[in-house]
Amino acid sequence: MTLANKLTFSRIILAPVFFIVYLLPVTIPSLPVTVIKCTVPALWLIFIISEITDLLDGMAARKYNEISDLGKFFDPFADTLMQITCFLCFVIDGIFPAFLFLLVIYREFSILFIRNLMQRKGITLGARLGGKIKTVTYIIAGGAALLTASVQRLDIFTFLFPYFKIGAIIIFIISVIFSIISFIDYYSIYIKAEETKS
Repeated sequence: MTLANKLTFSRIILAPVFFIVYLLPVTIPSLPVTVIKCTVPALWLIFIISEITDLLDGMAARKYNEISDLGKFFDPFADTLMQITCFLCFVIDGIFPAFLFLLVIYREFSILFIRNLMQRKGITLGARLGGKIKTVTYIIAGGAALLTASVQRLDIFTFLFPYFKIGAIIIFIISVIFSIISFIDYYSIYIKAEETKS
């Protein structure tokens, strides 16, 4: 395991931790208010660390010349795992609409399928600009939703909760649109590879 891959692997560990911490108040409604409030800084810490490791693993791979075919698959896999975990929590909590989350799931599985097809042709499909933009919008949508959940759990500025929720949904819609555009880009590359083969 290179340093870059270790940083990437940390996100795979953080994903279920985020899920467990987030759903504590949902699964155990009798939790004391102080415990529920303590989940907020814990969730933000996990969220921020996961995004920092996403930045650092790429930097480490370039600095130490650790760029590999494994890393090109491992990094987006860890990103997707973390993002889907966060989005699922927000769907369960009633912040994100389930049908938008379903579109994200369909997109991510479709990209995985295309990557596998390309790999069989000996082509490793790395991150594209559209995919990077999609990732950024996912992060912003996740941050907006976590802010909305934080307001609710800390019981502060509760009059702003509906506006935070609407804002988070709008950003999520934008991120889903970018994810679909990104999928079309990846799919076009696959089609071109098929045409070149024939």
